[in-house]
Amino acid sequence: MRGTARTVLTLLAVMLLAGQAQADCTRTDYLGNSFTHCEAVSGDDLRLFLYSAEDQVYGNFRKIDEALARDGKRLAFAMNGGMYHPDRSPVGLYIEGGAQVSRLVTSEGPGNFGLLPNGVFCIEDNRFTLIESRAFATAPPDCRYAAQSGPMLVIDGAYHPRFIEESDSRLIRNGVGVSADGKRAVFVIANTRVNFHEFAQFFRDYLGLSQALYIDGNVSRLHAPGLRRSDWGTLLGPIVGKVVDARPPSN
Repeated sequence: MRGTARTVLTLLAVMLLAGQAQADCTRTDYLGNSFTHCEAVSGDDLRLFLYSAEDQVYGNFRKIDEALARDGKRLAFAMNGGMYHPDRSPVGLYIEGGAQVSRLVTSEGPGNFGLLPNGVFCIEDNRFTLIESRAFATAPPDCRYAAQSGPMLVIDGAYHPRFIEESDSRLIRNGVGVSADGKRAVFVIANTRVNFHEFAQFFRDYLGLSQALYIDGNVSRLHAPGLRRSDWGTLLGPIVGKVVDARPPSN
């Protein structure tokens, strides 16, 4: 009986962990489109990943999980965390573990990244911030991790001024929004092809977030074990993920 009880407790612990993972990410249908959104709160171990200890680009979620497993950790969820060049180095500002890997870019340029205003997602010690890039250059916060991308989707509650409501430019896109108090960061990936206006609308009107930043499109990938989903294919540059203990709680 003692062995049976131990087995039951172990199964309950595994179910508890699965429930916690499930709670990290949720799939939602909104105005004819489908989205999956994953949330981190202040105090969570949220990180950006690019280079392994061997100075090799991770490139996918599996390699990050393998590295974390050595310390008894795993990814609760993760997604591509920023735009990148063909060698998978970051486009724009990138900070990992307090070390700046690439510099801030404030000039207008081609592509979505250069569609100003763009912005910087910053992970501080006790809060998340999402700041327009030129404002960041003027007064940068103390970021442990940061990634620049663009365009901004929602700026102080308003849509990016260049968005067209009926645009036929539709892609699988992903992005991040931050609550006004900096205590929540919500990462969203579209499961159906959406334009910028529809994507921004989900952040502002459904999630109630007044600041949101586009991360990328076409290459957008999500790792959400609680939903039994882990996208593969394209090798990625920066990856953002929430790290948790891989072991079930002790009895």
